[in-house]
Amino acid sequence: MKLDNLLQDICVSGVYGSLECDVTSVEFDSRRVTPGALFVAQRGVASDGHKFIVSAIESGAVAVVCEQLPENLSQNVTYVQVENSQASLGILASAFYGHPSRKLKLVGVTGTNGKTTIATLLYNVAMAMGWCAGLISTVEYRINNEIYPSTHTTPDAVALNRMLAQMVEVGCQYCFMEVSSHSLVQCRVEGLKFAGALFTNITHDHLDYHQTFMNYITAKKMLFDSLDKDAFALVNSDDRNADIMVQNCKAKICRYALLRPADYKCKLLEEHFDGMQLRINNCELWVSFVGRFNAHNLTAVYGAAMELGFDPEQVAVVMSTLRSVRGRMENYISQGGVTVIVDYAHTPDALKNVCQTINELKKPGQKLIVVVGCGGDRDKTKRPEMAQIAVENSDMAILTSDNPRTERPESILKDMEVGVCGTQRKYLVITDRRQAIATAAALSAKGDLILIAGKGHETYQEICGVRHHFDDMEEIKNILK
Repeated sequence: MKLDNLLQDICVSGVYGSLECDVTSVEFDSRRVTPGALFVAQRGVASDGHKFIVSAIESGAVAVVCEQLPENLSQNVTYVQVENSQASLGILASAFYGHPSRKLKLVGVTGTNGKTTIATLLYNVAMAMGWCAGLISTVEYRINNEIYPSTHTTPDAVALNRMLAQMVEVGCQYCFMEVSSHSLVQCRVEGLKFAGALFTNITHDHLDYHQTFMNYITAKKMLFDSLDKDAFALVNSDDRNADIMVQNCKAKICRYALLRPADYKCKLLEEHFDGMQLRINNCELWVSFVGRFNAHNLTAVYGAAMELGFDPEQVAVVMSTLRSVRGRMENYISQGGVTVIVDYAHTPDALKNVCQTINELKKPGQKLIVVVGCGGDRDKTKRPEMAQIAVENSDMAILTSDNPRTERPESILKDMEVGVCGTQRKYLVITDRRQAIATAAALSAKGDLILIAGKGHETYQEICGVRHHFDDMEEIKNILK
């Protein structure tokens, strides 16, 4: 593709060289540059791509997009100066892959909790109704029936547009994707056309990156600010930040809720460990999910399906057949009668929701043991709160390692213990996660419940920057055998 064609939607400050050169790929990592590439030098969190312009040219880059020109310009390279390289990368990647988001209905899901569940269930609904669809989520990526490992909740702009182009190529009509706050701030979804966007909720998370709660809210709002008037914005009106999300939003605004007035209103009629009975507007259905937070998630799925024009009766039938997403309230009952629940809950709000749901459903005499940790190199302020919630909502809490990454697990656990100092309730601190899970099993009796929270679908534990195989459900099953 000619460089000139790629730059159609880019605000260019200056061009040095010919725009007639042929571009064979768009790259932002100089290590991936091959002859004919357009290298986009962007300023990242860890490094500045401008430092690698020379390296990219040596590898064969024919053009460079940058915010600051290098001191020495190569004769056979075209330099394009822009104000924002990160934003330009998304637009360039979209153009290079033929604007794939314009050729299917792309629906983005953002919020602190519920993104994976909602995006995955929408994909399942679309597929069950006979549509070809794609999924981009924390757990996995899907292109129709093909499954690919997930590297990020929202991939980089180049990988994202490449994947969307693959979806278009195999005939996908829809794509449902999680849109993280990081990806919005880092312009990874710049240049994409969304048919709709959903907002779940905003609670305490990622303040290590965003610094303030208002910055976090503003990041989420960017998705709704980008919507066209022909798109829909579906927000959870039970969350107090819902109205902020859609301030000055050009899209059609609609709401879902359990408590407040909404376009898609849900009532939880009945709830058991194996499912619950819901009424959404005039539609009554039994679903194999538990918890008010899942009632919210399913109402969002129903509302989005309606906004996409799906048949209401078909949607209700399909929703009654859906199953929970891996690592989200995933349960297992041992031969000894112990019920285990593995959940990704890694924020205070998510952990509280899961604990409260279990406590509402458990019978007299049943004991709840909670195993939980906090990730290293992440928001430290939520650590004491996570411990406090675990201790206050269980009969026994075991504080342990999550993914310590480059931090010492003992330091993380000390931060957590601040939240339970002086408490009269029972808790243990066991650094080794495998030992913590084994202890929970040893303390349980027939009829008891064990919640293992924080890692959910993850099949690894990251210690000192190295990933080791570790699967919470696999561990507890082996122990309880």
